[in-house]
Amino acid sequence: MEKTKRRRGPLWIGIGVVLVATASGVGALGLGGGGGGEGEAAAQQRTGRTVAVTRATLTDQAELEGNLGHGPEVPFLVKAAGTVTWLPETGTEVKRGQAVLRVDDKPVVLMYGALPVYRELGVVPPRETRGADGDTRSDGGDTDTGGTEASGTAEGGTEAGGSTGAPAGRQAPATPLRGMDVKQFESNLAALGYTGFTVDDTYSELTARAVKEWQEDLGLPRTGRVGVGDILYAPGAVRISGSSVRVGAEAAGTPVSYTSTKRMVTVAASAAETGWARRGTAVHVELPDGRTVRGEVGAVGKDATAPDGGGGEASGGAEEGGGKSAAEVSVTITFAAQKELGRLQSGPVTVRYVVKEREKVLAVPVAALVALAEGGYGLERADGRGFVAVETGLFAGGKVEVSGPGVREGMKVRIPE
Repeated sequence: MEKTKRRRGPLWIGIGVVLVATASGVGALGLGGGGGGEGEAAAQQRTGRTVAVTRATLTDQAELEGNLGHGPEVPFLVKAAGTVTWLPETGTEVKRGQAVLRVDDKPVVLMYGALPVYRELGVVPPRETRGADGDTRSDGGDTDTGGTEASGTAEGGTEAGGSTGAPAGRQAPATPLRGMDVKQFESNLAALGYTGFTVDDTYSELTARAVKEWQEDLGLPRTGRVGVGDILYAPGAVRISGSSVRVGAEAAGTPVSYTSTKRMVTVAASAAETGWARRGTAVHVELPDGRTVRGEVGAVGKDATAPDGGGGEASGGAEEGGGKSAAEVSVTITFAAQKELGRLQSGPVTVRYVVKEREKVLAVPVAALVALAEGGYGLERADGRGFVAVETGLFAGGKVEVSGPGVREGMKVRIPE
């Protein structure tokens, strides 16, 4: 496959950048047959390399400068109150069930999910029934998340269905906590290998029993409840990108930031030339060590921004338009085979993508083109029988697509000196 490269604000490779021989209008160099001894003698006298017309796939490429890294930084919103007693090193990968940091020497554990932690998880404590005539009131226990409604006890000591509530002086059963945040946590607990409960939206006594086992393994008190500061959620495993506090500082806020564990490339593409940047489009990335690996477009930004705040150097033709920098869109390149990137974690790279491609077309070196006196371009026959007029197509990789009634695959032509 023949390829050519272009820089940002792609510069087309055209005939104007090559020297093309000119055929004068003398009879000996006219179009057509012109065979005979004179033609053969002329062929012997003329110098130059002989090449064949070949069938090839021509690919015109453009390239953009980008940066290899792990994607954007995201801060963890830590709700644990206390003093930071341990922080991971930058670059540390943290997986489900592992500590992101320690507060008051207790681990704040990573779990996977999209919902943030917004309440304590646990079984709502039981309520005691008292007094005469079935009248009930709270014994001062936790009334979080509608415990009375969930237990089905209505005002006046009767259930919604009309049956009598718990006898006076006895405790009603503990009330399960319900919600999608419960299901998200339980799915993580199950993924860590804890069993004996059903993964659903109900935090039951069975869930609490599994939580106690989990807490014991972490060296925590066996409370069966999960506080808002005990866990953090992220979409998956994370790579610690840095911290904004030191050990000994207050934990609340965003003391730790993370990125993806997978490496990716980010490029700033001209907002006017993002037709190539479609999710799944194949690209090639040249690494700082000179190796080239395959990647694909993973995401395209929806917001265009001016580079360097609008005062930076314009790219490509933007400078010629009055000095204003062209708006840019962020394009993320992902890699299916992370191992191909080697040990390199970050650095400048070059991303190449296909602008135009012509498959299985007739092609010759650009230097074989001859500007005909009567206009247009032609190829000089190697046998000295004159010139063949051709139509030119895509220029790529030092070759040009040619077509016409007189040109065929395998035909020998001369590159004039």
